[in-house]
Amino acid sequence: MVGLSIPPALTRASRFASVRSTTFKMPVQIYLAVMLGGAIGSALRLFMSKWIFTHLTTAFPLGTLFVNVTGSFAIGIFTGLTAPDGPLLVNPIVRQGVTIGVLGGYTTFSSFSLYTLELARDGKWLYAGLNVLLSTTLCLIAVWMGVVAARALSPR
Repeated sequence: MVGLSIPPALTRASRFASVRSTTFKMPVQIYLAVMLGGAIGSALRLFMSKWIFTHLTTAFPLGTLFVNVTGSFAIGIFTGLTAPDGPLLVNPIVRQGVTIGVLGGYTTFSSFSLYTLELARDGKWLYAGLNVLLSTTLCLIAVWMGVVAARALSPR
């Protein structure tokens, strides 16, 4: 097992109370499943984005929108079907390999959407709204700052 320290302030609430501790140990198999899944998801993202760009050329980023929406749908249906009260029993390593690995590699927007939905379902509307507002705003600012920094570092 590999130890991973998680500060108590970063642990998830209600549904994840069982993982609340200052040290969270995960089997190496989870890391391997997530890494393999990430490679698969990233390759799928590249394929889908390029295929859509090739067949539906437009100034609007349809490939990214498609990947984000289908990834959000996929993480929703998969976690719904494999939840503790869901109809499918899936090994936790496989579940994390698919949700964090494949779908995280395919699109991180799916994780953002799932966490926002969980916050809203738990009645934490302020946190759900803040997650949407801060994620969107801060990520757009971060992308802009990255572009500005790249231009500043680039030779003229």
